[in-house]
Amino acid sequence: MTDAYYELVEAGADGDVFTSTDLTRGTWGDMQHGAPPCALLVRSLDRCAPRDRTRLSRVVIELLGPVPMADVQVSAQVDRAGTKIELLSAVMTSDDGSGGSRPVARARAWRMEQSDSSGIERSFAPPLRPIGEGSTRPEMDSLTSGYVSSLNWRWLTAPGARNERAGESWIRPTVDLVQGEEMSAIERLFAVADNANGVGTKLDTRRWTFLNTDITVHLHRAPEGEWTGIRADAAYGPDGIGATIGTLFDERGAIGGIQQSVLLRRRSQPRS
Repeated sequence: MTDAYYELVEAGADGDVFTSTDLTRGTWGDMQHGAPPCALLVRSLDRCAPRDRTRLSRVVIELLGPVPMADVQVSAQVDRAGTKIELLSAVMTSDDGSGGSRPVARARAWRMEQSDSSGIERSFAPPLRPIGEGSTRPEMDSLTSGYVSSLNWRWLTAPGARNERAGESWIRPTVDLVQGEEMSAIERLFAVADNANGVGTKLDTRRWTFLNTDITVHLHRAPEGEWTGIRADAAYGPDGIGATIGTLFDERGAIGGIQQSVLLRRRSQPRS
């Protein structure tokens, strides 16, 4: 059994081709969870025409439809070059079923030049409680396949409809993004950040589905360490559309904010 979300098949000037393993499989059917594609797009952005003393500051990822359990190709480019600020973009494509390819996800990112601002460093949110105060969920620990089985969870709040305040959890991927590669800190962050939608939900999953179509992350500080903390809350409109808004953490404190659009649908047959 592989211990990674993807295996690199071919690296080329027009993009890298990857085989998607079963660990990318999501919970909404025969399609990938949003998190592994997000991390793979960020891997491509972070490696695009790299420059010293720069880092990604904002990343927007659009999931254009179900990402299939199949080979995918990822490429990135510099859309707007600059000495202090650059705009990058990346695209993930897959077989369209007729011999061609179609985009299944896109990303855009600002990359900024770093300088010393340690004297004014501050954050906009209090830290999460320590990882050691979190607890696991037996129903997640019992999973043996798919994306959720690849994560180590430490919940700080009761999940789902049982919790009326913002949901909080620490999450750590237990496998690599790409077979044989050590994940960078920002790849590790994006391998779990998409879970904000689940951490923040207030819905009864037996009666509702809540599928996010995007992820927007602003990072005021580069992530550190293996664990990502998420504090997220959800808002639901009267018309089947909602949003998740949250904060991302490492063990030193808050590192950025996250927002997601959410499509709400009542299940035709409630689960027992």
